Amino acid sequence: MLPSKTNNGLFQAHKRLRVADSGKNAVWISSNGKNGEPGDEVPESEKTVTPYSSPFKCENNENQGLKEGTAAEMQLSPQQVFRMEMNKTIARAKRIHRICEQRVAEAKAKGMPFPKLEDLLVDETWLDALPSEFQKPYMQKLSEFIVRESRGSTPIYPPPALVFNALNTCPFEKLKVVIIGQDPYHGPGQAMGLCFSVPNGIKMPSSLVNIFKEIQQDVGCSLPSHGNLERWAVQGVLLLNTVLT
Repeated sequence: MLPSKTNNGLFQAHKRLRVADSGKNAVWISSNGKNGEPGDEVPESEKTVTPYSSPFKCENNENQGLKEGTAAEMQLSPQQVFRMEMNKTIARAKRIHRICEQRVAEAKAKGMPFPKLEDLLVDETWLDALPSEFQKPYMQKLSEFIVRESRGSTPIYPPPALVFNALNTCPFEKLKVVIIGQDPYHGPGQAMGLCFSVPNGIKMPSSLVNIFKEIQQDVGCSLPSHGNLERWAVQGVLLLNTVLT
């Protein structure tokens, strides 16, 4: 350990400049160009401490952090930014779907085969755009009708958690395009709450194949291998059927 110094001794001019921590691992750089090795003893009269910024020092500087964050963002390519935003919106849609499934399970636990319709619209942007809509008489009748029908033997498509999938997947604030279909697919496993769309692994209906062919002829896009249009929805395409079930 190095002996302590007075202030006058610490700030002597133009002798040896210390550029590392104290102790045997210190490295001293002389003003005449001669460097000392770690562990070398340096004459007390020639020691001078100079400010040193360690490469391992953690700076607590908000402005510096902002600059570094901005630089990191500027290094991202448009494709990387697009993928990041896409992943966020897809994760959000999946989170909302899990909430809907949980509400369906809670309704069944209470002996209700189908939850109230108002419990199946989760996206806040659409709830703000449609204030008090679920309290109107026509919506109350619709909710009672679908609960009554769900007690029968006829299956209802899509599954309850996906009835408002078109709205839950495409936030109102991101809406750019509206594509309107007629009614949900009536085959098992086909309907997913987005018009013309089918889940991965399900054969594409002819109507969807025709849409893809038109897109290919118009803008040259290659034909996809599946019919899941969820990525359209999260980018602002509202895939809405005139009849939701």
